[in-house]
Amino acid sequence: MEKRGLTATLTKAGVTQESKRVWADEMRLGLHGQVRRVWAPRGVKVRQHVQIVRVWCYLALAVNPWTGALSWCWMANMKGATIAGALQYWREQGMDAVVWDGARGHSGPEVRQVGMVLREQPPYAPELNPVERIFEELRRVIEGRTYNNLDEKTALVEQELRKLAAHPERVKRLTNWHRIRD
Repeated sequence: MEKRGLTATLTKAGVTQESKRVWADEMRLGLHGQVRRVWAPRGVKVRQHVQIVRVWCYLALAVNPWTGALSWCWMANMKGATIAGALQYWREQGMDAVVWDGARGHSGPEVRQVGMVLREQPPYAPELNPVERIFEELRRVIEGRTYNNLDEKTALVEQELRKLAAHPERVKRLTNWHRIRD
């Protein structure tokens, strides 16, 4: 995407500076854990428990980098009809444009029928999506532990999201980059 390309395409679609545009993405959350780096004294072997259970759900997260507002919902899968439900939820909250990646479920007929302005980011460019910074913060807190069930892990994610939503200035520091403002 060329410089100012996103602004031009959103303006062409009728999305103004005053409108509520958000960046969105999904994160798969499951009980298939990952080993994280940890501090330990020199010479001490670190042993981490890794949980391998193939159960998961998806967190659909939208962020407004200008206001620091977060909105999220949980999904069972990444099918178009399920994603359309998340879009409808965001539309009911007053959002009118979504910028996201080119995942297969993002371009289905059910998604287009919601009526929001949808813009796609360049492929293989997660560094352009501010939502990825929020996901990094969530992973920092939740990974490297074992959980009794998926509900326990989603409850911890909910708690962290509420903490972030209560501090929009922190969200803006994480997501409001100069290339987004421009």
